[in-house]
Amino acid sequence: MAAAPVWSVDPRTGNPREQVAVEATAEEVDRAVRAAHAVRDSLADRTTRAAFLRTAAELLTEAGDHVVEAADAETALGPARLTGELARTAAQLRAFAEVVDEGAFLDVHIDHADATRTPPWPDLRRYKIPLGVVAVYAASNFPLAFSVPGGDTASALAAGCPVVVKAHPDHPATSELCASVLRRAAARTGLPEDVVSLVHGFEAGVALVRHPLVAAAGFTGSVRGGRALFDAAAARPAPIPFHGELGSLNPVVVTGAAAAERGEEIGAGLAGSMTMGAGQFCTKPGFVLVPEGEGGDRLLKALTEAVSDTEAGVLLDHRMRDAFLAGVTERAALPGVEAPVTPGAGGEHTVAAGFLTVPARELTAEGPHDALLEECFGPVTVVARYASDDEITAVLARLPGNLTATLHIATEEAGGGAADLLAALTPLAGRVLVNGWPTGVAVAPAQHHGGPYPATTSTSTSVGATAIERWLRPVSYQSTPEALLPPELREDNPLGLPRRVDGRPA
Repeated sequence: MAAAPVWSVDPRTGNPREQVAVEATAEEVDRAVRAAHAVRDSLADRTTRAAFLRTAAELLTEAGDHVVEAADAETALGPARLTGELARTAAQLRAFAEVVDEGAFLDVHIDHADATRTPPWPDLRRYKIPLGVVAVYAASNFPLAFSVPGGDTASALAAGCPVVVKAHPDHPATSELCASVLRRAAARTGLPEDVVSLVHGFEAGVALVRHPLVAAAGFTGSVRGGRALFDAAAARPAPIPFHGELGSLNPVVVTGAAAAERGEEIGAGLAGSMTMGAGQFCTKPGFVLVPEGEGGDRLLKALTEAVSDTEAGVLLDHRMRDAFLAGVTERAALPGVEAPVTPGAGGEHTVAAGFLTVPARELTAEGPHDALLEECFGPVTVVARYASDDEITAVLARLPGNLTATLHIATEEAGGGAADLLAALTPLAGRVLVNGWPTGVAVAPAQHHGGPYPATTSTSTSVGATAIERWLRPVSYQSTPEALLPPELREDNPLGLPRRVDGRPA
């Protein structure tokens, strides 16, 4: 049976552009994983790894015009958005090079033998080592920053793990181009090209997570797809860590005082955030609690005006467009739900942004409105009008885990008046914002891009310096002669690593 072709498709028309590749067979997946596993020791040197990541950033930037052109043709995200994403992706690679150079991610601890303790301590030396081959599942909505050259790949390589990427079917040509850049960067820094490989196809993705030499996986995508792979990872004879980002509602609470103080500003800001990238950001605010009354009315008026002025957009593929249209139609038909701006079809290949409103009391207990508490991918949000703080609390108690949760407060509440609401939001998400909007995830050391299930399947972040921790495991050496210790744990610290000795920074 001939291998299925992999086509690049123009989402603006739905027409195929070119055949890019063919779907990988199980044998081809096996060869890619075994080739990656065979070269894992080539990534052992931190200096070489850092040089590789910087070279990848350099070559990706040099190829920027071609990368942006390919990505725009396959995603319709636009050159401006993609140029920014390219810069972010290159910066992310450089940031992990700095993490590798510093070496703190190795988390070195040395505790010298101490016979005076009860019980006595032996000499113990601990650090972290790479897990092995990492499977990366590329995202649809970020063809660069969360795909082949994105954060999962960059952090895994920084940890010293070779990577096999399963390309997303929405941008196969971009994936091939970026993979070739990474492989050229490897060769330029003296590494085998097989430290990065690319495979296509649904069955290839399943075979990848089941392969016995794959040691961990990173995924960004849907709840359905991510959960299936997560279950497969757990069902293996030797289960592996599966770090999946699956879905998020990203709730927002607007206090009555905030709506009274700056309702128009909040309404306009919400419109910009929920329609950014045609509503295809994983951090899109998809559910907003707004007070009843005049302040909330002014907020909705500003939201209505801003969303009405938003041009129709193209989603990443027609399957997502169909799902969006079905999702908003189902939600809008629920009793008591209104559509001040009706979301739906904008044209044969586009969608129109909109939002729905519902009384918050309809959501305080299980019922037919529960679909409003589930993510709908695309340019739509749900505004629930509440009459009391008790309704806020009751609705928040029913929400699933999220990547973000946002609180908008008035100036007078900044002194601590909103502490209870902030405390109620904190268990729901990995990043809690005050007086901001969640779209836009800074690549910073203190960033956390994750959250309780179904936002993610682990407690780790996929953005920021600590994303490297997903691909490492600790190992301790006890009473080991100096000559047998790895250089990272030797007494004279030949690599100059930051570490803690006998419980103190050294």
